[in-house]
Amino acid sequence: MAGHKRTVLAFAAAAALLTGCGGTTFNNPFSSTAVPQEDLPTISDRFDQLFGGRGKVSEVAPDGTEVDCPPVRIRAGASTYGVAPPGKQPVASELNFQATITRTARDCRRSGNGQIAARIGIQGRVIAGPAGAPATVEVPVRVAVVQTGVQEKVLMTKVYRTTVAMSEEGGLFSLVGEDLVYNMPANLTSDSFVFYVGFDPQAITPPAKPSRRR
Repeated sequence: MAGHKRTVLAFAAAAALLTGCGGTTFNNPFSSTAVPQEDLPTISDRFDQLFGGRGKVSEVAPDGTEVDCPPVRIRAGASTYGVAPPGKQPVASELNFQATITRTARDCRRSGNGQIAARIGIQGRVIAGPAGAPATVEVPVRVAVVQTGVQEKVLMTKVYRTTVAMSEEGGLFSLVGEDLVYNMPANLTSDSFVFYVGFDPQAITPPAKPSRRR
């Protein structure tokens, strides 16, 4: 019983570490390997290059007004993605791996017909769990453009997938959601919209069916 409690506490500590967006060190509490102290320049450099080193990029439209991007929010209940062996629940010692979103950015451009073309950048980490992680894992992320109000209205939604190569400590992922286009009426501002992001386990690519021998 005491050992089980220690496992649960260790995993809770891992979750707390992963949800912090300011740090760049990578730590897996399930490994005995020393914690690396260096930054992760490859992922950060790619992310900053796509978004000019800022979390938001605005442009000035032909009419002189500034385009402002809606905020990015992580959908409640979709901030982590955990996978366990078949028949097991993705908790504590049963986990193969767990993914967490650590950083987001957005870029918006307005066209002459009132449409907004947006890009959403998402970074995250994957930690290997006690049950053992495969060599590669697929991370499915869903992005939704939502018009806020008394009743939220989903304007569009898309799924983006990326494959993460796993080491003993885990892995990192970085993706950019493209082709997010929606209408912004002249009487509305970016305050009337929000970008929701989150993991979507239902969007995992199904395994290929083995071909039948004749």
